[in-house]
Amino acid sequence: MNEQLMNPLGTRAHPTAVQTSLYAGARKAKFDPSGRYIVADSYPTSVCIWDLETRTQVRRLDGHVRFGRIPFITDLDWSRNSRYVLTAGQDWNVNIWDLASEIEPQQRLATLRFDNEVISASFHPRNSKIILVVLREGEAYLVDRRQKPQERTELEENNDERIEITCAKFDATGRYVFAGTHLGSVLVFNTRTKKMIARYRLPNSGIARGLAFSSNGRRFLTINSDRYIRCFNVPSFPPSEASIESDLEPTYRFHDPVNKNAWLAVAFSPSGEWVAGGADDSASHKIFIWDLNNDGRLTVTLDGGKETLSHLHWHPKLARIASCTKLGNILLWHNPTPERWGAYAADYEEVDVNVEYEEREDEFDMPDAEEMKRRKEEAEQVDVDVDEMPEQAYVPPAQVDDEDTQWAEQNPDNDDKPFTLKVHIQEDAVLNNDI
Repeated sequence: MNEQLMNPLGTRAHPTAVQTSLYAGARKAKFDPSGRYIVADSYPTSVCIWDLETRTQVRRLDGHVRFGRIPFITDLDWSRNSRYVLTAGQDWNVNIWDLASEIEPQQRLATLRFDNEVISASFHPRNSKIILVVLREGEAYLVDRRQKPQERTELEENNDERIEITCAKFDATGRYVFAGTHLGSVLVFNTRTKKMIARYRLPNSGIARGLAFSSNGRRFLTINSDRYIRCFNVPSFPPSEASIESDLEPTYRFHDPVNKNAWLAVAFSPSGEWVAGGADDSASHKIFIWDLNNDGRLTVTLDGGKETLSHLHWHPKLARIASCTKLGNILLWHNPTPERWGAYAADYEEVDVNVEYEEREDEFDMPDAEEMKRRKEEAEQVDVDVDEMPEQAYVPPAQVDDEDTQWAEQNPDNDDKPFTLKVHIQEDAVLNNDI
């Protein structure tokens, strides 16, 4: 809270240094939408939720199983108001957890079982009962848990050609699903109808490895096997059912200019003005940050040491990044702001050497009761302007009440109801961490 008050434009900056680290045994971690908590996998099959204010675990979720080789958690996601958590694993399962539950140990709200390894899964931005899942064999499914029995629809092209989907994400509104393929193209599906409405070719891009959207929904990023990160403006889609097929040119292309490394993860800043890319470098922990307001130029390269990077995620509100190492540490990056002592008093001044302060005779005398009463009455006469709202660093786009929105908000998930995330971890089970 203090950091937000001292740095109200924190969303317009980028991290520059490691603030602290957590030893969580994690290879992937994500901030919740409020920015107070972070969910991380805990080797090999558990998931833990950390309170960033106390740097301690508040929940441990044990729901994935081991058979044969040790499986890893492949993806994590939060619902829009942090009540539900999704975990996907190599054990072919997607587990959903309700953090409002006070049962100890925590019980799964639901489990989705597939016939292959799950490489990614995510909640719909408006309703956590709608889930997007991508399997190792190149299949993508939209699961609607509102239906009884639940509805599973595979996302396929409009022709008989078999296309392998390698990554997929909801856009910021949830109306569309963007899916990257092994041919380097991007397919767009309508979430409600499940029909493909566009195919965009990315010339000379190679296999699509990852997707990310800005919070305002205007831009998206792709990671490709040609070792480039591409930034695109989200195209508009006409209401007609005719499918679009064309080339899509990026507005920016980012790469590692020195080592030509591939990329493991990308993220937008909350304002959408900065792009962070985590390099797949076996010798170091490198995060590159580019400034979209400065023609996409490289601004800084963050060096996290010799523990190689496995994942990164940008804080939803502040200039903070959580990056994971392959040894299990979570590095929390921030943008330290020097304190401006002159802002605390109008007559404050800095001095180079200590000086003797001469106290006035009546400087610390308490005023009498009559004087305090007079000052209180004067303060109560001051008019307060309640109409003027403080400027916001980011204003979300207006919500359009169309057919797709109404469909997604049917049978809501109760995620808008307030709840308290209680601590369900025994003290002796909390891992030590570096504060």
